[in-house]
Amino acid sequence: MKLEATAIDVRYAGASAAAVSGASLTVAAGEFVGLAGPNGSGKTSMLRALLGLLRPDAGVVLLDHRPLASWHRRELAEVIGALPQREEPAFPLTVRETVLLGRWARLGPFAPVTAADERAVAEALDRCDMSGFERRTIDTLSGGEWQRVRLARALASSPRLLLLDEPTASLDVGHEMELFELLRGLVADGIGVLVITHQLNLVARYASRIVLLDRGRVAADGPPGDVLQQALVSRVFAWPVAVTPWRDGSPLIVPLRGDDRPPSEPAPGSVSPLSQDP
Repeated sequence: MKLEATAIDVRYAGASAAAVSGASLTVAAGEFVGLAGPNGSGKTSMLRALLGLLRPDAGVVLLDHRPLASWHRRELAEVIGALPQREEPAFPLTVRETVLLGRWARLGPFAPVTAADERAVAEALDRCDMSGFERRTIDTLSGGEWQRVRLARALASSPRLLLLDEPTASLDVGHEMELFELLRGLVADGIGVLVITHQLNLVARYASRIVLLDRGRVAADGPPGDVLQQALVSRVFAWPVAVTPWRDGSPLIVPLRGDDRPPSEPAPGSVSPLSQDP
């Protein structure tokens, strides 16, 4: 199972520039891909195109070598689990009811909940450290608890691909690490994972590949050590950084303060996207 976008453009009415321009990205079963870039670089627009929530103005998106547009929404829901960046609950459902919604594509309309559905919900809650919360209503949860319930709902569908937009938002350090450990385990089980994140150091340690977006275009695509180079990261994020290898060989990124730099070098904030070599 592979999801691939080739040379896609995404444009919004009234916008002066394309949100995504000529960008290509793939994620396959058993692969952990990080999608990174500054605010407004087109990450969420790329994800929406990959989920079929918007149709690109140019280029093509394929799932398992079929045009995404040819897939029925229910078919997609059976193979792709998704976690959007923002979501406001409309009704105060219980945690169990919310996670059970992840099974809708497999249940069908008016079908009774089976033992297999209950097992999938229980396993998803356990994986997301939310066992024991089943009867709580979602309006009583903290931001981090709500985020973990949403992830459990995506996992309950037993997806073959998992696409997550800022899944560590509102999570503390321990739950951030548990989430990435969980995703690594899912990848080892053969699930393909695409994560949009601003946590560059985490994705550098867990992802097999990073796609770096800059103003809607792919600035780099490859192993973390190849993509997260000092000059490139400083240019794309318009802020000077230092990059040093962690003991496992993954790049460790440290944003610099004004007094971190020699007097002869530009002050933080003065890095221009046009003044640095790519």
